[in-house]
Amino acid sequence: MDNYKKLNWLKILIFASVVFVAGCKINYSFTGVNLSSDIKTYTVYYFPNRARLVNPNLSQTFTEELREKLQRQTSLNEVQDNGDLIFEGQIENYDVRPMSIQKDDLAAQNRLTITVKVKYTNGADPDLSFERSFSAYEDFDSTSSLSDIEDDLVPTIVEKLLEDIFNATVANW
Repeated sequence: MDNYKKLNWLKILIFASVVFVAGCKINYSFTGVNLSSDIKTYTVYYFPNRARLVNPNLSQTFTEELREKLQRQTSLNEVQDNGDLIFEGQIENYDVRPMSIQKDDLAAQNRLTITVKVKYTNGADPDLSFERSFSAYEDFDSTSSLSDIEDDLVPTIVEKLLEDIFNATVANW
């Protein structure tokens, strides 16, 4: 009889545990988004190219890629004007500089750097708003000309910039 009572208590304990665990809700987010529930929309304004050296496709590419990243990695809706989050700014710098100087003052590598100035406005929490510049770069062999490798380097640099901007704004890192 004593074993019978223990078995019943064990069944009750298991049943209560299952009910408790089934009532728990666990949410996982792999996007790293950290936004107030008040935020429902975003606006990305066109980023004009104000750099001295101009890549003719960079403004359009950067602006569209930022829109797509926000669409893919958040549940926010894009609106033309006055979103809860507003992204605006300009491309400030598009520059190639020699790196890894070797003998005879020749560069073994060059570095393409892109700098974007971003004005981020958070309508739900103005304290999170800011205006700052983001830079990213890629190195390439000095035997290659910029025009030969530009189509490969620019998307990689833009992706780095977008990740930094996303982390500083939507992910709030």
